Amino acid sequence: MSSTIPCESEYCNQGWAEVLTSMSPYGFASFGVAFGLGLSIVGAAWGIWLTGSSLVGAAVKAPRIRSKNLISVIFCEATAIYGVIMAIILTNKIKAPETESLYLPQGWDYPGFYYAGYGMFSAGLSVGLTNVASGVSVGLAGSSCAIADAQDASLFVKILIVEIFASALGIFGIIVGIIQSNACTFPIAVA
Repeated sequence: MSSTIPCESEYCNQGWAEVLTSMSPYGFASFGVAFGLGLSIVGAAWGIWLTGSSLVGAAVKAPRIRSKNLISVIFCEATAIYGVIMAIILTNKIKAPETESLYLPQGWDYPGFYYAGYGMFSAGLSVGLTNVASGVSVGLAGSSCAIADAQDASLFVKILIVEIFASALGIFGIIVGIIQSNACTFPIAVA
């Protein structure tokens, strides 16, 4: 009969603090780039799916709406572009140490090292999650715009204003991400 015994080996993680400090800050920075880019693309795809399905359905009743309602798809695609911009900014901040070794030298700036990794992770994650919200909100507004425009052409501009405000969420997200990542620089030499 086996019983559950906590791991007593020297290779066991003693908690989340040890897990988070055992992972390389370069890994956190790279995950920040990946989440920022990946989630922004998911937000854009989700918004295009919401807008596109309504646009195609409403265009059956009123074929005139097809071309002018493509602006909704373009607004959704902008959220993916915000993620690409943030990924470029974060990738340019990741610098390798001057000397390569298994262990970092004595006197290395560990707090700065981890601050940069965690900061880039949080910047990428905040941009990605903001762009998911922006993509969905632009998609819902674009869907409503297509359906309303099929019923009454005078509603197009009125609902497009709401869609522009929904797209501004992505701009706010990238501004926050840039502010978060401004202080994140990897130390490349011994302090």
